This record gives sequence, C-alpha cells and structure tokens, in this order.
Amino acid sequence: MHFKDEKNSLCPVQRRLPKIPLKTPHDRATPRRLRVAMVCDFFFPQEGGIEIHIYQVAQQLIALGHHVIVITHAYGERKGVRYLDCGLKVYYVPFMTVYRESAFPTAFSFLPHFRQIVVRENIDVVHGHGSMSTFCQEAIVHGRTMGLATVFTDHSLVGFSNVGSILVNKLLKYSLTDADHVICVSHTCRENLVLRSALSPRKVSVIPNAVVSENFCPADSNSNSNSNSNSQFKCIDSSSISSAEDSGIVTVVVCSRLYANKGADLLVSAIPKICLMDPKINFIIAGNGPKIVDLQQMCERHLLQNRVNLLGAIRHNEVRDTMVKGQVYLHPTLTEAFGTVIVEAASCGLLVVTTNVGGIPEVLPEYMTVYAEPSTKDVVKSVLKAVEMVRTKEVDTTKFHDEVKRMYHWRDVAERTLGVYNKVLRKGMRSESIFMRMQRHYQCGIIVGKLYVLCVVVDTIALFVLDFLNPRHDIERVYGDWSTAVNKRVGDCI
Repeated sequence: MHFKDEKNSLCPVQRRLPKIPLKTPHDRATPRRLRVAMVCDFFFPQEGGIEIHIYQVAQQLIALGHHVIVITHAYGERKGVRYLDCGLKVYYVPFMTVYRESAFPTAFSFLPHFRQIVVRENIDVVHGHGSMSTFCQEAIVHGRTMGLATVFTDHSLVGFSNVGSILVNKLLKYSLTDADHVICVSHTCRENLVLRSALSPRKVSVIPNAVVSENFCPADSNSNSNSNSNSQFKCIDSSSISSAEDSGIVTVVVCSRLYANKGADLLVSAIPKICLMDPKINFIIAGNGPKIVDLQQMCERHLLQNRVNLLGAIRHNEVRDTMVKGQVYLHPTLTEAFGTVIVEAASCGLLVVTTNVGGIPEVLPEYMTVYAEPSTKDVVKSVLKAVEMVRTKEVDTTKFHDEVKRMYHWRDVAERTLGVYNKVLRKGMRSESIFMRMQRHYQCGIIVGKLYVLCVVVDTIALFVLDFLNPRHDIERVYGDWSTAVNKRVGDCI
C-alpha cells in the first residue's frame, strides 16, 4: 500500500511511522527483583480456585527470582508465620471471620498488622485477590495510603439485584479507586467488574487461570509412574475402568463445593431423572457444603445409594484420582468467572458437561464440552447426550490432555502478572497528593463520595499516628531471603 508524500511521489507506509531509537546495552535496565504481598481471606488450609491461583502464581514468581509473601487471616490454630513449599512465607493474622471464611470488616483495625508486615518485608507491590475478601479490599486502600503499588485480581461474578451484591459493589468501587491496575480471569468477568465498579476498561486486563497438567493425567497415562518418586499422585489401574466401559456403565463425576450458586439444587433434581432414564449411569460426587444433606436425602428417597457415591470433602491432590474413575464430568454451576475444575477434568480425559454461564464458554473448545442451560431439563438432556457420545466414541478424549497442556500453564500466568507489576511501577501513580486522591474518591457519588473521602482522611491520619508511635526505621527489616537458596530447586516443588 502506498500514499502521496510531499517529497516522494510514492512512499511506503513505514516511512510515516516514528523512528524508535534502539537501546544500547547500557540503556537496558536489568530486571528488578520485586517484593510482592498477596492478600486474601481465602488461602491454605482452605482449598478452592482462588487459593490454588494464589499458591501457583506465588510459586512461579519465586521461581522467576522474586520475593512473594501471602497475608491471610488465621485458620483455627494456624496463626503467625508459616512456610510452605519452596520458601513461600504466609502470615496468618489473628482476625475474626464471619461468612464463608471472610474476615470481619472493620476498615481500619487491619492497618497496624498490615503496616508492620509490609514495612518489615520491604514490599513493593500489594496484590489483592477476591472481591468478597475483606483483607483484600482493606489492603488495597492501606497500600495506597502507604505509597505502594496496588493490584487487584477478581475471580468471581457478582450480580446487581440483591442487597448483598449492591453492598459488595459499593465497597469494591471504593477500594478499586485506589488500585493501580485490575486483573480479571475472563472477559466476562472483566465486563462484569467494569460495570459494577465503574472502572475504565483500559485499567482492566484479562489473565486466565491455568492448571498443572502434569498432575492431571488420564487414567491410562504413564506420565505419573515415570515422574519422580516424590509424586503425590498415584497411577490408577485402568483395567477396572475398561471393564466398566465394556459393560456400558458410564460414571459421571462431580467435584464442587455443594452450595446453591454451584448448582447443587440442579444436582438434586437432575440425578434421579438421569438414573431413571439410563440404568447404566453412576455418579461420584466429591465436595462438601450445606447442600450435601439434600443430596443424602435425595439418595435415600429414590434408593440411589448404590449408584450415587458421596465422597464428601477431598483434598486437591486427590481430585485427579477421583476424576479418572469416570468418563464424563458434570459442572452444573449457576455462576462462574472461569471454572478451573473443568480444565482439570478435560486434562484428565473426561468429556465435560457444563452450564453455559459466565466465562465458561471462554475456557475450553466446543468439542471438549457439552453445554446446557441452567435448568433441570436441559442438564438431564446434556448428560444423556454426553454419555451417548462416550459410548459411541464420537469424541476422542485421549487427546484432551496434550491439548490442555499446550493451552494453559502457570508460568505464562505469572509472567503476564509480572508484566502488570512492572507497568504499575513505571506508571508512578503513588506520587499523587492526598488532595488528588480525595478528589477521585469524591467523584464516586454524591453521598458515598463524601464517605469515601472521610475514610481516606481517617486512614491517612491513622497511618501518621502509627508512624509517630512506632517509626518505620524501628521496625526490624527482612533484608535477606532464605528462600533464595531453594529457588534453584523450585521447579521440583511445583
């Protein structure tokens, strides 16, 4: 393509592009070793999607040479400082919890603990996870008050209709006003967050979750047996599975928290109809929650104790061994931002039946999934369709593992997250004055804007008082990092 130019009759488009000088070796800055604090109410020993995301990204950042700590609330007797694999330091702060392990919101009482930790650890970036996490939202506000870079990752979808959702959205709007950048795990999650928090779309990036595909191998795979002897995953004998397939019996696996938003009510209503329509379909359900009582009553009412196996809560390292006992994975959730568990199921060689909600259509190719509307009738129809596809071998699930392995990897997630950190640190928004910050909060609403400004003022005064009573130079610093000695071996841990 050509165009007219004043000097040349014909000139390539490239001549109109600005020339970018090449950087000399002296101009190229050496990669900076960052010190990151990931803050969330949800972490080990509780297991779930957010917890696994934080752990895996932290391990990969440590492998890349950075220092990462996790700040969460105490779980039972687990208080103080603990170390996990590969030197990941976790601060379990004593704090009262309310609903589903969320810390009690106090706005300012977390500041003394947070200040002590981030000053001691010389933190550069505060990274909060989860819109339902109290620690996360408070840490972003306190981090901005202390002049630190702040990043937020959203892992869930929240509605707009009920009182709880409205309250969460208002609090999130207050905290994300102080966030330098926001990460979402899917494009649907990004659109949802932009709408409910009134954020600029340019401020929000999409970085999906991932899976350790080596830990989720099909039943007939030899990768587990050929791995190191310290592997915690055992190889499943496929002879019993093959005999079940030869007899036409298909096992449907469910691994989920048994809550209403995860589709537990759909399971209660759909399983009896599926078992009635096809006597050669069995179920394995792993997970715990308030809806497990309804499932137990359903089994007793319809005499399905021999066809529905309720395992209860299982550890994450037992998920693969549970999944490979089946051929179809059922995920009847009502709302989902990403759905890491369906990636794990596909990696294990299972055909996935899932509701077509939230960001799930973005996760896997269509030939790996059978979609259903979130209704009992459609879930029954989709499960029967998937079972028939497995019996007739209409879809080749043996290739799923290699394809998932190419699509998702935690190292890629960590490197993209690291790019966000570097972008935020280069931007330098932390140099803004307190008046500019108050102005941004004041524009959040006629009434709530004034309340947000008041919170910012109180937070700033509280930090000033703490700095006066306990100066930062009196706080013992962690200059060395003993975990750097094991960074060379971190690949063996993850």
